Amino acid sequence: MSRHIQVTFDARDPRTLSSFWRDVLHYVHPAPPGVELPEGADPLAAWDDFLARAGVPEEQRNTRSAIEDPDGHGPRIFFQQVPEDKVAKNRVHLDVRAAPGLQGEERMAALETECDRLVALGAKRIRRHEPEPPLSAGHIVMADPEGNEFCLD
Repeated sequence: MSRHIQVTFDARDPRTLSSFWRDVLHYVHPAPPGVELPEGADPLAAWDDFLARAGVPEEQRNTRSAIEDPDGHGPRIFFQQVPEDKVAKNRVHLDVRAAPGLQGEERMAALETECDRLVALGAKRIRRHEPEPPLSAGHIVMADPEGNEFCLD
């Protein structure tokens, strides 16, 4: 039997980094425990209210955040605040499948379009790897706003 996983990011600013990845992956911030959010309500504002009612000091309200796949298929992603900045290449990274089923120039054009969207969200483009059949279909290496590398694949 397979297991469900949660991917955890160490972060300087969990709320901002979770919002970036929410938009990259088309995920959502879940509602606080026991809170039913009306259609169109801001889950982060609901979390602020929830944490204030729970007596969490304001300076501790951005120590963690999470996003979830609204369809329930992908892993939950958790962001936890750590005091240190990222100083070396990450040993695990995400591959964001942005061009499923496409090949060649059509694939690379779709990756470039997604790259432009993610740069506008705060990502940094690092380098492009051209297709080298049969082993590589090509990809773009990027970094999120805190420097964590990932690939558009």
